[in-house]
Amino acid sequence: MEDASLPWTEKYRPTHLNDIEGQDEIVKRLKAYTKSGSMPNLMFAGRAGIGKTASAIALANEMYGDDVNRNLLELNASDERGIDVIRGKIKSFAGALAYGGVPFKVIFLDESDSLTRDAQNALRRTMERYSKTCRFVLSCNYSSKIIEPIQSRCALFRFRPLTDDDIEKRLKHVAKAEGVDIDEGAFKAMVYVAEGDMRKAINTLQVAASLGKAVTEDTVYKVSSRARPEEVAKMLGIAINGDFMDARKLLDKLLYEYALSAEDVLLQVYRAVVDSKDIDDKTKIRLIDRIGETSFRVTEGANERIQLEAFIAQLALIPREVK
Repeated sequence: MEDASLPWTEKYRPTHLNDIEGQDEIVKRLKAYTKSGSMPNLMFAGRAGIGKTASAIALANEMYGDDVNRNLLELNASDERGIDVIRGKIKSFAGALAYGGVPFKVIFLDESDSLTRDAQNALRRTMERYSKTCRFVLSCNYSSKIIEPIQSRCALFRFRPLTDDDIEKRLKHVAKAEGVDIDEGAFKAMVYVAEGDMRKAINTLQVAASLGKAVTEDTVYKVSSRARPEEVAKMLGIAINGDFMDARKLLDKLLYEYALSAEDVLLQVYRAVVDSKDIDDKTKIRLIDRIGETSFRVTEGANERIQLEAFIAQLALIPREVK
């Protein structure tokens, strides 16, 4: 019953290195550590939802087996980011001897780029002092936010974005395990919505499946508050051709039928521009420049509706500017 109540992202989180999708080279190197029973401090860098945490947990599972809970301390630095955490929890755990045959424990510090600078300096000293009894695995979105002395003490692993095939493969595994009937269009829609984030893809699948065991493309777009890419591309094409009123009607549909925010609309328009094969490179450059300018104004607090309508009005001028 406990498994049934878990979010699918946790229920189907990989527990062994062989289950990690899309990071073959990294998995190969981590397996070498488990085989030798020795490893340096590690730093996992990359965007969210591509397997950093799953890899760290899988590494610990294979390193320690049944003793993993006594040898692994998992902390999230975005919640516990101050120097007191380094001086308290981490030092007390790092100083104790490991259980079993492996001579060191592992501390996994997720979102370590959220640590304050003072906390990072304290962490550096802790890594030096307890190097015989403890190894650190630091996970971050941006390794540049980690101070240089810590970076130099870690072997850096850069996780690459997951491909569409990686995400679809995992989604099919989860859908089969849960007995969910999904058509091919729905898989493509979930991959589009996920934008390379495996967690987002599996969450979307779970929400869509909660409405019924048959998941369709329409269901995916509605539960994820995303418009169909072809509708966004249609609005973009009409606006570029100078038909402001029809483009405005399509904009209304995106805003009210799909309940999109201005940032959602601009993000999908950006993806439509980048993926389009009908727009030449010079026009794409102009379009992306307009998207960036409008996005900046929206994030600075300008009226979303006015900015979006001004944006589609500007699109009609772009073909003339390119000429």
